[in-house]
Amino acid sequence: MKFYDREVELRLLRKIKSMSLDYSKMTTIVGRRRIGKTRLILEAIKDELYVYFFVSRKSEALLCAEFVEEIKARLKIPIFGEIKSFKDIFALLLEFSRNHPLTVVIDEFQDFYFINPSVYSSIQHLWDMNKDSSKMHLILCGSIYTLMKKIFEQSKQPLFGRTDKRIMLKPFSPEILARILRDFDSFSPENLLSFYIITGGIAKYVELMTNERAFSLSDMLDVILDENSLFLDEGKNLLIEEFGKEYATYFSILSLISSSRTSRREIESVLQKNIGGYLERLENEYHLITRIKPILAKPASRNQKYVLEDNFLNFWFRFIYKYRSTIEIGNFNYVKKVIKRDFSTFAGKFLEKMFIHFLASSNKYTDIGSYWERGNQNEIDIVAINKETKKVLLAEVKLRPEKLNTRILPVKARKLFSLLKDYEFEFKGFSLEDVPLFVDSACKKSQPGKYSLRGQANR
Repeated sequence: MKFYDREVELRLLRKIKSMSLDYSKMTTIVGRRRIGKTRLILEAIKDELYVYFFVSRKSEALLCAEFVEEIKARLKIPIFGEIKSFKDIFALLLEFSRNHPLTVVIDEFQDFYFINPSVYSSIQHLWDMNKDSSKMHLILCGSIYTLMKKIFEQSKQPLFGRTDKRIMLKPFSPEILARILRDFDSFSPENLLSFYIITGGIAKYVELMTNERAFSLSDMLDVILDENSLFLDEGKNLLIEEFGKEYATYFSILSLISSSRTSRREIESVLQKNIGGYLERLENEYHLITRIKPILAKPASRNQKYVLEDNFLNFWFRFIYKYRSTIEIGNFNYVKKVIKRDFSTFAGKFLEKMFIHFLASSNKYTDIGSYWERGNQNEIDIVAINKETKKVLLAEVKLRPEKLNTRILPVKARKLFSLLKDYEFEFKGFSLEDVPLFVDSACKKSQPGKYSLRGQANR
């Protein structure tokens, strides 16, 4: 698959590289596994002098032997004797970069924690002593949020405060996914929504689906629900290492949230245990869930819900993890039928999420969210406010336009009228039929005049 998007990140990395020609710079790149961190880095540095190290969990001596071979091949430096310490390798590279500007990439940097945690102190000492006299762009890349956060954000850790720039790599946006579908002559609103939900905009999943030419829901399910599919164990492989021995409780919470049990009370009623600590860690340490409140709610309001941010994990917990016993006995056809039966209901919240993204990208609003009152009464899918112009958009979202009923919105919004007395209200309904117009607008904004995505090919 060709390289898509990431223009902002590429410009930033190239700018930092130019700055490192005066004195060394350190950049950290964090993002969940499969999101495309390595591909981004290699695209950014392809025309530079660089070395790329991948930290696999083996002895430091074996790891250093691999790194030495990379240095010899890339930099043509004669190295005599055996180097068994990463400290010595890093010192060598800093010395080399005094006269030869160099980019050094260390991928899965957090895994030094399992090999030799003292590496971080060694890097800190050498960096502080040499960064002003060397010309290195040090790119440290990691996928385990908790460890990367500990290494760089805890004040007692040696590398705290050393990073010059931090990049949090996000999934592809809906308009980029639309561009990809268009490149494969497979764009339709239905395909885009299914592609957005199942790949979640994660680069590796997008690549796997494009390789299989699987763009419709049915074709993607054929790829996922196959005995050799990597998707079947993907959620487990991504998260067990993060969660450790308590992963079963975390998995249960995420499974319930993906099945629309979104309040703490609902989750605790099923699990029969206090989950406050688990929810706090899922939100603030693992960055997997977000606590949301109705728009305009007071900070102290307890009227709140939890949402699972990662689209793919939402799908995985709702349909793969939930039916793991059926999958383990190979009854894939049954699970496909269940997904197709329930997908329309499941997909609604992602269509709302997509429209919220498009409205936020328009830069026409100062606040965007959803609204509901206690007991999930008077729910309004989208409330978009412009405090400058004193205008409010209230929108209902349905997959099919015939299901829209905007006449009920003023009734649901009675409390909002009292909160926003001087505002002008607009009521709209959005369905799948409106998606191409929003995609067109978003694409024209990022690439003027380049894209037209109104076609309905290959539903």
